[in-house]
Amino acid sequence: MSWIVLVVSGVLEAVWATALGKSEGFSKLGPTIVFGVAILLSMGGLAYAMRDLPVGTSYAVWVGIGAALTVAFAMATGEEPASLAKVLLILGIVGCVIGLKLLH
Repeated sequence: MSWIVLVVSGVLEAVWATALGKSEGFSKLGPTIVFGVAILLSMGGLAYAMRDLPVGTSYAVWVGIGAALTVAFAMATGEEPASLAKVLLILGIVGCVIGLKLLH
């Protein structure tokens, strides 16, 4: 169960990071609310997962999922230019996250 919560928390990290950018310094209400809710749920899930999983592994997986999804979303929406090198590097992050799960 901790792994599932950790993965969902990593997805929520991508949500709050994207909402933070769209809030334009917390000047837009909608993205600011999404940011606040997502960061609370994301951090809460990370804390829950850390009750059963090592801190280093939990944090690395959480950040890896969040970072990979944040940049993938930005590339998919055209907010950030996509390139083969970026896609391969993101896949490397995903591979490392999977490796951490398999080694656990």
